[in-house]
Amino acid sequence: MTREPVLGRSHECEVLDGLLDAVRGGESRVLVLRGEPGVGKTRLLEYVRAQAHGFRTAHVASVQSEMELPYAGLHQLCAPMADRLDRLPPGQHDAVGGALGLTSAHAPNGFLVALGVLGLLSEVARDRPLLCVVDDAQWMDRASMQALAFAARRLHVESVAVVFAVRSPEEDPPGDTEPAGLPELRVEGLSERDARTLLRSVLPGLWDERVIERFVAASRGNPLALLELPRMAASVDLADGFRLPSTQPLEERIERAYARRVGGLPRRAREFLLAAAVEPTGDPALLRRATDRLGLGSEAAQEAEAAGLVRIGDRVTFFHPMVRSAVYWAASVEERRRTHRLLADVTDPATDPDRRAWHAAYGAAGPDESVAAELERSAGRAEARGGVAAKAALLARAVELTADPARRQDRALAAADAAHEAGDPDLALRLLSLVAGEDLDDLRLGQVELARARIAFTSDRGSEAPGLLLRAGGRLAAHHPALARDTYLEVVDAAIFAGPQARDDGQRQAAKAARLLPAPHPPRPTDLLLDGLAVRILDGHTAAVPGLRRALQAFADPGLSPQEGLRRLWLICVTAVGLWDHETLSLLAARHLKLARDAGQATALPFALTMRCVVHVLDGELAEADSLAEEVQTVAEAVGTAAPIYGALFVAAWRGREKECVELSSRADEGAELRGEGVGPVVSRWARALLHNSLGQHREAAEAADMATRDYGSRLEMGIPVWALVEYVEATALMGSPERAADAFGRLAELTRASGTDWASGIEARSRALLSDDAQAERHYRHALEALGRTRLRGESARAHLVYGEWLGRSGRRQDARDQLRSAHALFTSMDMRGFAHRAARGLTALGETVTEDPGSARNELTPKELQIVRLVREGLTNPDIGARLFLSPRTVEWHLRNVFGKLGATSRKQL
Repeated sequence: MTREPVLGRSHECEVLDGLLDAVRGGESRVLVLRGEPGVGKTRLLEYVRAQAHGFRTAHVASVQSEMELPYAGLHQLCAPMADRLDRLPPGQHDAVGGALGLTSAHAPNGFLVALGVLGLLSEVARDRPLLCVVDDAQWMDRASMQALAFAARRLHVESVAVVFAVRSPEEDPPGDTEPAGLPELRVEGLSERDARTLLRSVLPGLWDERVIERFVAASRGNPLALLELPRMAASVDLADGFRLPSTQPLEERIERAYARRVGGLPRRAREFLLAAAVEPTGDPALLRRATDRLGLGSEAAQEAEAAGLVRIGDRVTFFHPMVRSAVYWAASVEERRRTHRLLADVTDPATDPDRRAWHAAYGAAGPDESVAAELERSAGRAEARGGVAAKAALLARAVELTADPARRQDRALAAADAAHEAGDPDLALRLLSLVAGEDLDDLRLGQVELARARIAFTSDRGSEAPGLLLRAGGRLAAHHPALARDTYLEVVDAAIFAGPQARDDGQRQAAKAARLLPAPHPPRPTDLLLDGLAVRILDGHTAAVPGLRRALQAFADPGLSPQEGLRRLWLICVTAVGLWDHETLSLLAARHLKLARDAGQATALPFALTMRCVVHVLDGELAEADSLAEEVQTVAEAVGTAAPIYGALFVAAWRGREKECVELSSRADEGAELRGEGVGPVVSRWARALLHNSLGQHREAAEAADMATRDYGSRLEMGIPVWALVEYVEATALMGSPERAADAFGRLAELTRASGTDWASGIEARSRALLSDDAQAERHYRHALEALGRTRLRGESARAHLVYGEWLGRSGRRQDARDQLRSAHALFTSMDMRGFAHRAARGLTALGETVTEDPGSARNELTPKELQIVRLVREGLTNPDIGARLFLSPRTVEWHLRNVFGKLGATSRKQL
């Protein structure tokens, strides 16, 4: 069965037909139809649904007023598929069930919900292809849109089609809920010929050509305008066509046309339409109860439907969203409030308490504590369903209805925290401004300042945040010591991100304040970390080592609470790097990643993945590191945040991928400009220094390393700035200017000597050997090999072989040099550190050795995604587990594995 294309939309219909054909062939397709209101997006959705023969279809009609209700859109889409929930992994099953209100599980994390939606769509499509259409997607609630857009981006071979219809940004600027990063098709106005055809269909008979031209020009080819503008024109306009053009925007003119049509209806029909406009669910039974209260008979609904403004079936739906808008705003303020109050009265408080509270809130004419309290309870339920954005919106309305100053302040703070957590800093700041001018006590004032500081840190990780946090900590110290100490630790954390840009970063003031605010007994791991860092800031690294080691032990304790771990493990991992404690770093990074995965905490996961990626790089496991770096990008995409690129930068630098490393380091520099993230250029310059050293470009390496540290002054932060000293020493020594490295080596040795680990000892000995005379150098090189050989730091150990071999070659000991350079070359090649491998190969060639480069193996035929899947199969993960780890559906994992088996000639998972 075929169907004629929509008038003037042959191209769009061809695209939609091709989309359906691809899905019938076993692929997945996603498309965003974008255009101004009334241009025909809904008509195209009707077309694709009619053409989806043999498909299961799911339809979502988003309503602007439901943007505050968490997972309202997802409920429309997925509730009919609930019979397949049992096929999802337990965590995803509980998350989606909680989002849909089908289970009483604790607050579902949006990240797990998104994974569950991906799996659910895949499972539903196993029987037959699935088509999902979302109309007016710009009005879908944020939680639903994040989940569905994430799933849409990860669809591959699931036989699923998802088509969104979205208003053009020029006409209705989209918020955070708009789908982004998906294939788009722009829906424009009709051609002049098609516009005339449509117009003559509603203006039968003979009409003055000037009238036709005027309406075609005024409509700009917008089909809805062509249908509605003639209805609002006076008869004289239709007769002569000599009227001046309207100055009103087209959308406003269409709404005015609808308002005039509504105004011409009988009172009872208008009241029915207003009730339907106020109640977004379109539940006929609920509307019937409301109209019975109003004393309206069935004729009211019949008259409204006969006017062509609503359709009454399983749901009451408006002909176009602009009809709903016109009806709602044409009514007086008191008429709208009265209707909201009426619908609150007829909404069952037991089965739908949140919608009842929502109606009551918009029916209130002024402060009303009972309604505000009910909104507060609704906000708690929204949070339990994972709707943090909804929680913020409901609490914000509760603030407006609260008369008592203390309650108002508490609710505003809670609403601001929720808005911040939901990623809406503008709303959070507006909420804080509502109470900023009120008479606040010191505790609440400190909480307001802390909230502002945290928003500043999240929005712009620059020099402003440490000072704001410091001031908030000082305000809280007398009233909430534990929160004040936490805030002082956040000052240190913020200063690390701010980097050398924040010279007056508040660290010394925070450290001094922490000393004056003793830790509780027994101290929390967080307190041990703060006290240790305070000693480092005030008294130096050597004095701080014992206390910082105690903090490392506390965080390594299996009894550490997940909450404290998720909040502080990133900073304690940085501390482990500063103490050159690779064993504890590896343990803590793995724990952080497990906690973030188990909690489904997508905001913490990118940082946990990045730190674990760094450990893999240090261990010479670049393939594993590359896999995690890619996962960082996917997680960030899921939550709509900028992804940390440092893991990918680490991998590119150690692999010697010059073009990729330079591109990523440029992006790190841009991050500093866009977000004030001053640590970005430091990491960028260290990565370039390491890259240039690996390529034998020592002059460029020295310049980059020097730039990474010069702005810090006398006190370096732990981690990357110290590693830059290592690169500077090697670069200046090998370019023939070892005297330039004396100061850098002195600063490095002070830190390594205090730590005393094999990692620290090996790095110090290798660096010292590069600067020593021939009588002393060999002893230091051998010490470096022995110390680093006792660690898992394969890359650093290989570098010790490399520089030792190069020194032996310069000393004329050709055979000994070959042995060391062969070892270096073999290690670098096995780790795919090609820059360093080529440098070792050049050294061997200079000694007369013939070097055969690795031609590659079967694994080089696999795509990066296939390599990830093979590694996870080797870990013993099932296809659903692999899908959850890589954010793919199990069907996509199956498809990749079939390709892997074909490429490798394997016949079982065991062979992999």
